[in-house]
Amino acid sequence: MHQTNEQTASQAKPDPDSDDLLLQGRMTDIRHKLLVLSGKGGVGKSTVAANLAVALARAGRRVGLVDVDVHGPSIPKMMGIEGRPIQTANEEVLPVQAADNLGVISLGLLLPSRHDAVIWRGPRKHGLIRQFLQDVAWGQLDYLVVDSPPGTGDEPLSVAQLVGDPAEAVVVTTPQDVAIADVRRCVEFCRTLSLKVLGIIENMSGLMCPKCGERIDVFKRGGGAALAHEMQVPFLGRIPIDPEVVTCGDAGLPLLRDGPRSPAAAAFTEVVNQILATGLEYDQSGAADEAGGQQRHLRIVVPLLAGQLSPRLGKSEELAVFEVDQQTGQIVRKSVHKAPLHLPGVLPRRLRELGADVVLASEMGQQAQQLLEQQGIQVVLGVAPNTPEQLVMDYLNQEEAGRGLAHQR
Repeated sequence: MHQTNEQTASQAKPDPDSDDLLLQGRMTDIRHKLLVLSGKGGVGKSTVAANLAVALARAGRRVGLVDVDVHGPSIPKMMGIEGRPIQTANEEVLPVQAADNLGVISLGLLLPSRHDAVIWRGPRKHGLIRQFLQDVAWGQLDYLVVDSPPGTGDEPLSVAQLVGDPAEAVVVTTPQDVAIADVRRCVEFCRTLSLKVLGIIENMSGLMCPKCGERIDVFKRGGGAALAHEMQVPFLGRIPIDPEVVTCGDAGLPLLRDGPRSPAAAAFTEVVNQILATGLEYDQSGAADEAGGQQRHLRIVVPLLAGQLSPRLGKSEELAVFEVDQQTGQIVRKSVHKAPLHLPGVLPRRLRELGADVVLASEMGQQAQQLLEQQGIQVVLGVAPNTPEQLVMDYLNQEEAGRGLAHQR
């Protein structure tokens, strides 16, 4: 595991290729990755992450919770595992079990004292996050919940690059305009990285007076829902201000540990039900088409540079997606999409999001090719320059000729 001093500098560096394969293997065993993000500090993001993880585990899902807030790791305190030692088995790091079906890892579990300040630059933080994902024996999980620090800096960027697919963002805000402006930038951050926004949660949304029962909108109300409508992303719900949240957090007892007992706990439960429904819909996508006897169109992607085939996938400016009727072999639809930032893991995620079945390319790095093939995307290399439409037709003709030759044999 990562050291908090400079001792690791003298240790032998592992083979980067084997590290990449180990990381990919770990992440492949995880069905859903939920990145809890916010462009604004102080919105209760860690509270949301902790209670989402607990609620998912209570629903019978196998869950991991990763705290990558390097400078303010609060998850161990909130989960009641502060001071618990990290164990190893068979030379693998084991997550600390906070509850049935729920393992946790955090830098807060590695610091000699909870009062220690962590003064690290970006590369050091990236290395720690990679170790949390790569070196921890997560096993097969239904959900990995990642508590990220506020903003759009090193830690959220590192997580988005490393976790692989399927990954989605749960964005937390409070109702007031100052928070909404920062969270709007967070949504744009997700779009730049082709990271799907699962939805927005409006936290601290009103207070029910304990004496008269009247609702008091301390930080206004409705900003989260309005932002979700503006940005065209789902709105997952409102979490009211609840003294139980503070009491439970300070005591290391997650609000949802014993189920919904308060307005905030009931609201969290509704949010989790939506997330579970979305996950079930994702898991079953494609199966419904087969059950109904429908066949999805084949989607062929051609990377473009200045409107022509890009010499390398990583140099592309646009991605042309051709949908082909597999029965007639005809192109039925073409769409062109702006290529995402060329950062590790981002382009493969975008291709998967576009539903790519085949990518036609002149050249491609070996690692990128492996990532695409692991996701079931066929990679065709050595494609000669031509118009995108002609490249697709040439591919279809070659496939048809290959099937005909196989039939003759």
